[in-house]
Amino acid sequence: MKQENQNSPGIAEEVLAVLRCLSCKASLRQRADALACEGCGRTFPFLQGVARFVDAQHYAGSFGFQWQVFARTQLDTGQSHRSEVAFRRRTGFSPEDLAGKLVLDVGCGMGRFADVATRWGAHVVGVDLSLAAEVAARNLADRSATFFQTDVFNLPFASESFDYIYSIGVLHHTPDCERAFKLLPALLKPGGKIAVWLYSGYNRWYRMSDLYRKVTRRMPPRLLHKLCYGVIPLYGVHQALKKVPLVGKPASAALAYMIPMPFNPDPKWRVLDTFDWYSAWYQSKHTYEQVFRWFESCGLEDLKVIDQPIAVQGRKPISAERQRERGAAEVEQCVG
Repeated sequence: MKQENQNSPGIAEEVLAVLRCLSCKASLRQRADALACEGCGRTFPFLQGVARFVDAQHYAGSFGFQWQVFARTQLDTGQSHRSEVAFRRRTGFSPEDLAGKLVLDVGCGMGRFADVATRWGAHVVGVDLSLAAEVAARNLADRSATFFQTDVFNLPFASESFDYIYSIGVLHHTPDCERAFKLLPALLKPGGKIAVWLYSGYNRWYRMSDLYRKVTRRMPPRLLHKLCYGVIPLYGVHQALKKVPLVGKPASAALAYMIPMPFNPDPKWRVLDTFDWYSAWYQSKHTYEQVFRWFESCGLEDLKVIDQPIAVQGRKPISAERQRERGAAEVEQCVG
């Protein structure tokens, strides 16, 4: 069943089956205007086609504004597949992996990567703390996708619910990236895979931006958004400097250090990426050593470094008993 773009959307049975009450962990049933707990009776309302498990955006408000403004900027088109390329480079997943699977998108934003995963045949469950969940629901209203506004530190799902989990460029924007990650493997089915992409702590080019962010993250989002348009002419300055013999490239590098900015050739993406960088309340950076320790402490195996740092993929082990059961089922299927 596909989610419809209406105030009380129909939620697919496979998604409803894994939903749990935040208070008592009992199953939820769908009513016309809300999800209701079968245990304690607590309700979670539908607003703008999205079930709400939080009553505020908290530290993610800038992202709610961001994805309302740039609602479709990063969606792939017939001429551009940048998001699909980024999805592969940051997760290591392929269409063959995700086809027919139940997949959790942690920090779905406006649905950029859920768009890719659903095109590959997955049923995506997207969660976001911000109002971006509304935008994703509108963007992918005709897809096998279900979106919730909820907190990564208190997700409304049963253990071992998902075949795949990914979080791309999100967990480093939480108050505790390590803790946020470590809550996710429990939601994986045995044999399921998880992939995350985080900001790199190896390159220190962002030092000056960390100073500026003490001010920029406190600005009204609309004001900061307007200021970010300054990167359009600044990009032109960099391009001109690089053409100056001898001193041009060092001068461009010095300017880039003093005013860190993305160098995406597309002006709209450049403004978006600049706002994304300077508006977030939290922004941690990490190393492979750190992230591998997190994966290992959660018992994940087959760890892989993916193409674009810092990107790591791991698999949840299958217990010996479950391996025997799976082997017996495969043998029976072959014989049959």
